[in-house]
Amino acid sequence: MQATPSLFQRLGGTQGIAAIVDDIVVAHCENPIIRARFLPIAAQPERLAVIKQHTVSFFEMGSGGPATYSGRSMRDAHKGMNVSGEEYLAAIDDIMNVLRKRQVDEQTQKDVLAIAYSLKDDIVRV
Repeated sequence: MQATPSLFQRLGGTQGIAAIVDDIVVAHCENPIIRARFLPIAAQPERLAVIKQHTVSFFEMGSGGPATYSGRSMRDAHKGMNVSGEEYLAAIDDIMNVLRKRQVDEQTQKDVLAIAYSLKDDIVRV
């Protein structure tokens, strides 16, 4: 009997997660609900690279991969941003759309969604 691949493996490992993060950033920059938050960051390549790397590491660690996340907690990273519920859902929609476009299987999408929703209280209006 074979073990079920980890979420990390199902997302394509480090390379797959990095590609997903790249696509998510593009989607956020195009999303009319949240692009005002992301376009200024996208205009700063060094800052964007750091944020992407932290996001990849966070995804890796949270999905069972080998990474060690050294960034701020979600609560600290979003503190004072006053992220609305609508903005949070727009970001989640972008993530799910990227996963669908990349033909990620439904169970993996559900697993990512569950993780994303578990972080909601640390992101919305903190």
